[in-house]
Parts: sequence; C-alpha cells; structure tokens
Amino acid sequence: MQWMAAAMFALALIHSFSTRFFEHLAHTHPRHAGLWHLLGEVEVVFGLWACLLMVAFFALLGQARTLDYLESRNFTEPLFVFAVMVVAGTRPVLHLARSLILKLTQAWPSQPMLALYAVVLSLVPLLGSLITEPAAMTLGALLLRDTLFSRDVSDRLKYLTLGVLFVNVSIGGTLTPFAAPPVLMVASVWQWDFSFMLTTFGWKAAVAVFVNALGATLFLRSELSALPSSAPSDEAPVPASITAMHLLFLGGVVFFAHHPVVFIGLLLLFLGFTSAWRQHQSPLILREALLVSFFLAGLVVLGGLQQWWLEPLLLSLPADAVFYGATALTAITDNAAITYLGSLVPGLSLEFKVALVAGAVTGGGLTLVANAPNPAGAAILKGYFAGNTIEPLKLLLAALPPTLVATLAFRWL
Repeated sequence: MQWMAAAMFALALIHSFSTRFFEHLAHTHPRHAGLWHLLGEVEVVFGLWACLLMVAFFALLGQARTLDYLESRNFTEPLFVFAVMVVAGTRPVLHLARSLILKLTQAWPSQPMLALYAVVLSLVPLLGSLITEPAAMTLGALLLRDTLFSRDVSDRLKYLTLGVLFVNVSIGGTLTPFAAPPVLMVASVWQWDFSFMLTTFGWKAAVAVFVNALGATLFLRSELSALPSSAPSDEAPVPASITAMHLLFLGGVVFFAHHPVVFIGLLLLFLGFTSAWRQHQSPLILREALLVSFFLAGLVVLGGLQQWWLEPLLLSLPADAVFYGATALTAITDNAAITYLGSLVPGLSLEFKVALVAGAVTGGGLTLVANAPNPAGAAILKGYFAGNTIEPLKLLLAALPPTLVATLAFRWL
C-alpha cells in the first residue's frame, strides 16, 4: 500500500506538470471538453489522485481501515485556507488594502507603478506574519490582479512576479511562530517563541523580501514605467462600519486558525452578513477557495503516506546539508510536511532544526505544491496566463533567483 501511495503521488506530480496538455485536448477534442478541462485544473490534481487512492484502499483494505486513515488526517489547514480566502478576498478588505497601498506609493509620485509593484511584493508578504500566509497570498494576488495582471503585460513580467510573490510569502511569514505552516508544525514542539523566530529567521527573511521586491522592480522597470498609473476605483465607497465588520471577521478567522469548529462557524456567519449587506459586496471567490481547499486536502491524504521514504531520506543528510535537502524536497511536496516529519524525531540538534525550517520556507516558492498558500495565488491569477494555465517549468525558473536570495540570507547573514 505504501508503494501504491508513492506511485500515485508521483503520478499526481507528473499530472500537475501536464495540465497544459489537457487544456490543449479540451480545445482539440470538444466532444469531451468537460473532462479535459477538469483534468487541466491544477487544483483538482491532488484531490483527484487522493480519491483514486482511497477507492483502491476501500477495495483492498476495507472500509474500516480506510476510514481510520482518513480520520487520522488533519484537514484544519485546507479548511482554514478556504475560510480565509473567502473573507480576505472581499470588496471592503481589498478596497481598504488598495487605498493604503496607493497612499504609500504617493511617496514616489514620479513612478507610481514602480512604487505600487515594490510595495505589494514587499509589505504584503511581511504582513503574512500577522494575518497568516494564506491571507497575505490572497490579498497580494488580488491586488496584483486588479492593478497589474488585468493589463496588457508580458509573460515575463507575469511569471517573474508570481515567482517573487510565492517566495516572499513563503519566507515572509517567519517573523512570528504562528503564520507560516512549516513553522507552525514545529513551533510548539520545539518551543520556538516570537523572540526566537524574529532573531533567528525574521530579520533575515525581511532582508530577502525587500531585496527580491527591489530586484524585480528594477529588472522590470522599463515595462512597469510604461504602464499608466493605477486609476482610483470607480466603485462606490464602502461604509466604515461594513469594513470594520469585515476586518473583525478576518481577525476572528485568523485568531482561531487552529480551531475549525470556531472559524467555520465564523465563516457561516460571515456569509449571512454579506448576504444581508449585498450592496457593499462583490461576488465572493467561493469557487477559487473550494478548488484550493480540495487541492490541499488531496495533498494531506497523499502526503501522509510518504513518510516511509521521505523521513529516512531527510534524516540521512548531515546537519549542514539538510538546508539544501529540505529546499529541494520542498519542490515536490508541501514544506509543512517536511518540517512535520522533523518534529517527530527526538534529539535533533538546534542547528539541524533551524536548517530544516529555513530550507523548507526557502523552497516554498518553487512549485505550486511547495507551500500551502501557493494554490490560492495561482487560482486567482491563472486566468491571465495563456490557456488559463501556469506552466510549472516557467514558474520554477522564475522562482529560482528569489530563492537564491533567500538562500543567501538564511545561510550567510
């Protein structure tokens, strides 16, 4: 069964790199376009293969053992990402965030698009240390969608921006012990508090985030400078009381991020609130949030059966090489799974622990599966890429430079 799970995990990875092929089939074979479109949705991939694996388990192991395995999995993260995407991606929250960012860009009036681009790619990822990485990814992707991706810009700009956003969000949540999924897996077990995170990871991550944002801005300055400044929103202003309620709901979901019985209740109450004050809302991003949640749930099911080969491979590395090993392994599996496996092993040295977590967050922008918030950003922005598909290889290449900056920050600062 472990070999079957590993084989299906490998097939899911191959499938995730082949979604563009299925989208092509949808256009060339319209008779079965619905099926090909379904297989071409990258967010569906891991959930689909997880379902196939569970069908095999039901047939070979029986209902009792299969249900025991499913009920042993922790689905808090997929549920939380769904809730926070829906609440953070609303008109009042986005209107407030956009207004604040536009005010900050007024400090650089001669190049407003350059300033806006640098601010979104630097401050929003660091904000993830307070509002959690999924919320920061949602806000960042929606702001980039409305101010940049909706315009006629090059693929080079889109992929480089996405790579920097993914890497910066992955490392930008390390200023606190509760915001980044890979940190959350070990913080309580290893007793890492706010002070430890800030002094060991946080300031280095902040340096890398600003260097990445500034580097991307300077590299793309000619194209960004040619774009007209972002026009003020033509939507009717949102009453302060409505915005305050949205922020309260968002704060409540974030505060109870590890208690689904609470944040799902808050989400249901929030849905009722938005229905009652419909005139101040835009359509909720329920479809995108559901797809991302399904993606992460599939990763939880499939990833839980990879420990038998992943843990010995990781622990076979010496302490000084574990950083690079974790960075590489993160590209093919969720970085929270990497650190979770480390938390199960007693007696690890502090050097090993720090290198493991640093490597996991450094590699978090290389692929869609590397970090839990990545599918959220991809779901929001993929409609602006050719064929509605983000090509994994182009994303990997675009994420390599900011990943190198993060590597230098964590290993040499």
